[in-house]
Amino acid sequence: MTSSSAVVAIHIGEEESGPLRSVDSVRAVAGKGLQGDRNFHQEGAASGKALTLVEEESVAGADLEPGATRRQITVRGIRLNDLVGKRFAVGEVECYAVKLCEPCQHLESMTRPGLIEDLLHGAGINADILSDGTISVGDEVRVVEDARSAVADPA
Repeated sequence: MTSSSAVVAIHIGEEESGPLRSVDSVRAVAGKGLQGDRNFHQEGAASGKALTLVEEESVAGADLEPGATRRQITVRGIRLNDLVGKRFAVGEVECYAVKLCEPCQHLESMTRPGLIEDLLHGAGINADILSDGTISVGDEVRVVEDARSAVADPA
């Protein structure tokens, strides 16, 4: 992971299964999601339901355009699978990577046959948003800390 890791695209949509639109920046709200997106939960999002990210390299390898995976944030230059269980930042917004966001039949039905196999273990991650802020195209993506190593030594 280098300082060249960055947000390359942001896609949000108001309705589940509805069209997504590309935006240059979006407001992230801790515990709730991205404002204006179908996954924004005013009362609070369940763990791992506030934010989805995918690697540009995986999208290109599956012959898709950014946004076609239905993930909100497309990034370049960082292995997202390696972030699971860690705190990370997207620009000024701190997040926590909860789990892999595996491709599903619904996604395959909205794109093309064989997509599940092509994106297996490479369809991105689900994350919690820990701090409010704005996420913009060009923002750096970086590890903040490994949550598993953040436990204080009682000695």
